Amino acid sequence: MSSSTLTREQVLAALGSIMDPDLDKDIVSLGFVKDLEIEGGRVSFNVELTTPACPVKEKLEEECRAKVAALPGVTEVRLKMTSNVRGRVGSSKGPILADVKNVVAVASGKGGVGKSTVATNLALALAGTGAAVGLMDADIYGPSIPMMLGVSRMPAVTPDRKIVPIERFGLKLISMGFLTNDESPVIWRGPMVHGIVSQFLGDVLWGNLDYLIIDLPPGTGDAQLTITQTASLAGAVIVSTPQDVALIDARKGLRMFEQVDVPVLGIIENMSFFVCPNCQHRSDIFSTGGAERCAAELSVAFLGRIPIDATIRACGDAGQPIVVSHPEHPVSKAYVEIAQRLAAQLSIRNMNTIALPVIL
Repeated sequence: MSSSTLTREQVLAALGSIMDPDLDKDIVSLGFVKDLEIEGGRVSFNVELTTPACPVKEKLEEECRAKVAALPGVTEVRLKMTSNVRGRVGSSKGPILADVKNVVAVASGKGGVGKSTVATNLALALAGTGAAVGLMDADIYGPSIPMMLGVSRMPAVTPDRKIVPIERFGLKLISMGFLTNDESPVIWRGPMVHGIVSQFLGDVLWGNLDYLIIDLPPGTGDAQLTITQTASLAGAVIVSTPQDVALIDARKGLRMFEQVDVPVLGIIENMSFFVCPNCQHRSDIFSTGGAERCAAELSVAFLGRIPIDATIRACGDAGQPIVVSHPEHPVSKAYVEIAQRLAAQLSIRNMNTIALPVIL
C-alpha cells in the first residue's frame, strides 16, 4: 500500500480497536476522534475525552499513536488530546446553576472525618487538570474553607445584587466564612440556613464550570435538603474514616441521597492509615479498609484512601492545601488519583444518558 492510498476508513478502523476502559466502548463509536485529516503519509487528528482528568489519558494517547503509526504508508502522526466535559442530560432546574455541567456534593454522616479537607483538595486536583472548578462551602455553622484556602476578604456584589465568587488557586469560591468574622458564631434556625444556601446556589456568579464541588455540613439536615431540592446534583461522594462508628453514619448519608434520587458516585476512606516519618512503620490507627468493604456491600465505587499525615494539617492551617503546595507528596498523588476516578464515574453516568454522536 502506498501513502497515496491511505484512507480515512483505514485510520478509523485502526482507532476503532482502542477501547475506553471506563466507558467500555471504542473511541471511534464514542465520537472521541475529531478533525481527522490525511495528507500523504501524515495523519492528523484530535481525541476529545470526556474530562481533562481522564485517568487513562496517557495510555489512550500511546495506543492511538502506535495503532496509526503501524498502518502502511504512515510517515507521521500528529495527535492532540483534548477534552469536553459532559453534563447530566435533563438535569437543569431552570436558571439555578444553568452553566455548571456537574454539581457534586461531598458529604459525611458525622463530623470529624476530614470532609472539608477532602472536598478542598479534590476540587484543586480537578482544577489542576485544566477543568473549570468551583467550590461552595455549604457548612453554614462551621465554615472551614476560608482558612484552608487562606482567604478572608468579602466577595464583591454587583449592582443587581449578585455575588462575585472569590478566586484562589484556580477555584471559584463562596463560603459563609467570607461573610462573617472569625469569632462570630452563626446562630440560625433552619429557614435562615435554607435562605443562605439558596443564595449561594442562585445568586453567585459561578459562570461556566465543569465541576462545582459542594462541601456539605455533616449529617442529614437543612442544608442537605435545600441543595438536593434546589440544585440538580450529578452525584454525591461520601467521606468516612475506617472505623465502624463512622461507617454507620456514612451508610445513613448514602441512604439519604438514595431517597432523594441522587446517585452516589463513591466512597472515600480518609485517615486510612499512618506511616511514621522516622521509621516508616505503618499503623492503622482507626482500623483500615472499612470504607472499601462498605462500598462493596452497598454496590458503589470505592474511590480511594487518604492516609493521616501531618503535612495535610500544616498545609490546611497555613491556607496552602497540600495538592498545590506539595504536588509531589504521596498524599497529593492520592488526591489526584481519587479526582480522576471521580471524574470517570461522572463521565460514565453522563455518557450513559446521551445518544452517541455521528462519527466525524
